[in-house]
Amino acid sequence: MDTIYKIIEKRKIWFTISLIVIVIGIFTMATKGLEYGLDFKGGTIVEINLGSNFNKEDVDSIIKKYSKDFQSTKSDNKSITIKSTSLSSDNVNNIVKDVKAKYKKSSLTNQENIGAVIGKETRVKAIQAVIVAIIAMFIYIGIRFELSYGIAAMISLVHNILVMLSVYAIFRISIDTNFIAATLTVMGYSVHDTIVVFDRIRENHKYMRGQEPEMVADASVTQTLARSINTVLTVVITLASVYVLVPSIRIFSEPILIGVITGCYSSICIASPCWVIIKKRMINRKKRLRSAVQ
Repeated sequence: MDTIYKIIEKRKIWFTISLIVIVIGIFTMATKGLEYGLDFKGGTIVEINLGSNFNKEDVDSIIKKYSKDFQSTKSDNKSITIKSTSLSSDNVNNIVKDVKAKYKKSSLTNQENIGAVIGKETRVKAIQAVIVAIIAMFIYIGIRFELSYGIAAMISLVHNILVMLSVYAIFRISIDTNFIAATLTVMGYSVHDTIVVFDRIRENHKYMRGQEPEMVADASVTQTLARSINTVLTVVITLASVYVLVPSIRIFSEPILIGVITGCYSSICIASPCWVIIKKRMINRKKRLRSAVQ
């Protein structure tokens, strides 16, 4: 290999970039909190069938008269789903009445209320799911490779979650169950990308005995860099197309888009440098123990 990119020696830059985003995000969360969606706060879900194709913006202008915090999704060419934390039964009746005045064939097909207690329970279970996923991946990678890889991968996963939460907190984007599903999906994608890099590090470690961990990691990242970037670009192009052209699933494609970019960045600039730091400390510790025994 002619050129080896010095990724590891620039780790202070990568760590600083991530730290700035996370610190701003944590500060925002501490002062303003997170914008929880209806799934976590409780509220009302309403589905209206308009009987024919319709302009979503026209219906949204009607809903805005009765709710300021709603989310609306055009389910198909004839139906719209409304989610809001502040819709009363009277407001729902007024919305249906106004919609019927504009679209004569429209009718209310579903109305569901989600209590705050159920929302809180959903939030707790979502956090538990993420924690269990991180622990399970740590155990798997620790067994499949070794402890240093497992710790580095776990740090990378926590980094990804914190960055995603920070972006949502800074830009005041609502968090719901779609975010949790997307987070778990991104965690799987990120770990897969990280394992590819770690597998190359493990292979190079056999052929580069005596070399410093930095050199092994830089060579491995350089060898897998093109693959990682090409893979994430194809995914980003697809997700960006879905985000622009299919607004009905935008709330799901949005966090995945953020997470996939973060995951690619972390597997290269966070996981590998963390492995180097942990590996060097383990090597130095073994040397100290040998010296103490001698």
